[in-house]
Amino acid sequence: MAPEIQENVSEFIIQGFSDTPNVQIPIFILFLVIYIFIVIGNLIIFLTIMLSSDLHRPMYKFLQNSLHHRHLLFLDILPALLRILITKQNKISFFGCMTQLYLYTSLAGNEFFLLTVMAYDRYVAICDPLHYINRMNKKNCDWLISAAYFFGFVTSAGHVIYSKLSYCKSHLMTIFLFNLYYGTLLSFNSFLLTLISYIYIISTILKIQSTQGRQKAFSTCASH
Repeated sequence: MAPEIQENVSEFIIQGFSDTPNVQIPIFILFLVIYIFIVIGNLIIFLTIMLSSDLHRPMYKFLQNSLHHRHLLFLDILPALLRILITKQNKISFFGCMTQLYLYTSLAGNEFFLLTVMAYDRYVAICDPLHYINRMNKKNCDWLISAAYFFGFVTSAGHVIYSKLSYCKSHLMTIFLFNLYYGTLLSFNSFLLTLISYIYIISTILKIQSTQGRQKAFSTCASH
């Protein structure tokens, strides 16, 4: 390894904002409005699921956890972005960067895994309905949610360790490229498993003879 890469780095400069200082305030207002709507929307859905006994089913339990991750994800990313835009200070400490990177990738990973679990839930409900109660009981649902948490936090740890070793001396960090390979790999695997589940789901639904029965089966996938 070259000597200059071994230099200790205490902070990074986040690219993408310093080149356009004139539009930072309008962008700040735009993202602030988006942030407020996201927080209010997630809270309304979260509380609706929690307070309605009719929604205390595995699919909505997965959805509630998914919304919780998404809510935490936006609470982690958007406030930092708003701070950068309003203060025009696009520097972040090394520790702060790695901490935020770990939280971001962990929560995103949990989200992908939960979406895959939700696809599996729909697969069992439609393709194997007679065994749904046994296969998707409270114990198994809690295990699937715990597994999503575990894989999300464990896989992101390796990503952060690799990122820590691969930064460059220029102290410049391009966020998109920094996370591209990880996000692509994780999202593709989740998408592939979800796609396989829905191939079986759609194949099973199309075998239902009544139009009303097909519509009812398709409607159960709407929350996903």
